[in-house]
Amino acid sequence: MLSRGSFEAVSNLFHRVSGIRLTEAKRALVTGRLNKLAQAYGAASLDDYIDALMNGRAPDEMVKVIDKLTTNETYFFREPQHFDFLASRLAQRRSTRGELRVWSAASSSGEEAYSLAMLLADKLGPNGWQVVGTDLSTAMVESARRALYPMERARHMPQDYLRRYCLKGQGEYEGHLLISRELRSKVRFECANLTQALPQIGEFDLIFLRNVLIYFDPAGKADIVRRVLTRLQPDGLLFTGHAESLGNLGLPLRTVGPAIHGHS
Repeated sequence: MLSRGSFEAVSNLFHRVSGIRLTEAKRALVTGRLNKLAQAYGAASLDDYIDALMNGRAPDEMVKVIDKLTTNETYFFREPQHFDFLASRLAQRRSTRGELRVWSAASSSGEEAYSLAMLLADKLGPNGWQVVGTDLSTAMVESARRALYPMERARHMPQDYLRRYCLKGQGEYEGHLLISRELRSKVRFECANLTQALPQIGEFDLIFLRNVLIYFDPAGKADIVRRVLTRLQPDGLLFTGHAESLGNLGLPLRTVGPAIHGHS
């Protein structure tokens, strides 16, 4: 187990980089996630590894540590109410409105971004839309670009989408699925830290900012949402997680539906 001092050092480092504060209750989780990194580095102990990290003797390990601490497992078509809402909106969309741009702002390993792409391809056809996914973790961005997933993560995916947009793994990839090349070509992934200046990714009609705000205090939530809103078109929609309340934060938002917001 990480010593209290080492855990506090890691917690403070992670907070500076990500804006997320790791509480004492996460010490066992952090210990488990960093043990393998310490062993691979050749440190005598986990505390020695953290000491090397904090004192600049292991600069290449910094990205690995941040990646390990931001890894979250997700699955396709999570919180299906939002996809149902979007499907009804897309059915009413006029093709003359130009390209529809969608941002999965905390895309983790890409399941949300590809779920959106499947829905857009189904309702709008192969052209006229684009999905951008961003995440703090470089490892998650690389995983999203590979687009190879355990089949279990598709448990909520419509079977028709599984047939149309995914390839079934064989041999060493048995039990996995690969997103089709055509769909992958419509989705791009980049690294982005939502607590800092955003990359030049343009403006969006739809922004999915789901299941990330729960890790921040009210001030941190408000800061992120205000920054993200600068990339939302005037008539665009912001989707947040159903467990994430934006009330009492003084944000320029109006409620459109459950965890769906527009500019006020």
